[in-house]
Amino acid sequence: MTSVHGIHTIDTGFVRPRFDAAYLIVEKGRGAFIDCGTHFAVPRLLAALDGAGITAAEVDWLILTHVHLDHAGGAGELIAQLPNARLVVHPRGARHMIDPSILWAGASAVYGEAVMEQTYGRLRPIPAERVIKATDGHVVELAGRPLSCIDTPGHAKHHLTVHDGRANVCFTGDVFGLSYRDFDTASGPFILPTTSPVQFDPAALHASIDRLVALKPEAMYLTHYGRVEHVERLAADLHQQIDAMVGLARAAHGRPDRHAALMESLTNLYMERAEAHGWSGGRDVMCQLLGMDIELNAQGLEVWLDR
Repeated sequence: MTSVHGIHTIDTGFVRPRFDAAYLIVEKGRGAFIDCGTHFAVPRLLAALDGAGITAAEVDWLILTHVHLDHAGGAGELIAQLPNARLVVHPRGARHMIDPSILWAGASAVYGEAVMEQTYGRLRPIPAERVIKATDGHVVELAGRPLSCIDTPGHAKHHLTVHDGRANVCFTGDVFGLSYRDFDTASGPFILPTTSPVQFDPAALHASIDRLVALKPEAMYLTHYGRVEHVERLAADLHQQIDAMVGLARAAHGRPDRHAALMESLTNLYMERAEAHGWSGGRDVMCQLLGMDIELNAQGLEVWLDR
């Protein structure tokens, strides 16, 4: 667990190493978690407190970027272990944390109950009095350190980004894309957008990325995965790819094999860009590392097309 500016990166253990991160910010002996992974990540988060030299009672906040289960599935269980913490979430996401039954039912309809139990664990409700709805511009004070909540739709309508004023960095959830360390080269990090179902909105995503870049942050902390710098270059890469992905989706629309065609064209796009970035891992390795993301991106683009 590394720390810069009192920011600790925690690998939640979801899917594979260095795939899914949660963050712990420590300021003057008080703590705030940003995202928390699944139910199964909670022991790792509590162990991180020991590593950071604080106790569960000294954690004041759990801030969620959005309520997708790889970011928020463990929120109820974690809050139950943090006696003084409150949950901060986008107003559109709050009801799903207070009563997660609709969230569970929706995901179970896609994946099946057994897979849900095995992959994410049970969702635990959070008492309404411990939930704070963060509208755009809401500031969370962590021992005098301002953590500003910015409404950043595009990946999801209930997505917020946290700007840490002390460190001048952003915790971006999924709105600033995915960047796995496996693809790092001498040119720096490789990035791609995430358009996973069901609320991808290209115009909103472009605007959200521009809004974050305008803050001139030193770095972005991505859930998938870790701290990345080169912010302006990565933003340009994201903008180009959002437009390219929308173009590929439009080209596949109306084909009887639409999903397969889109999977193939997205894989080709990312492969070309990774190779141009200096990555030489080959197509099979890329499909191993990005297979789930390509599938979700294709699904999200298709939901957008149908809407």
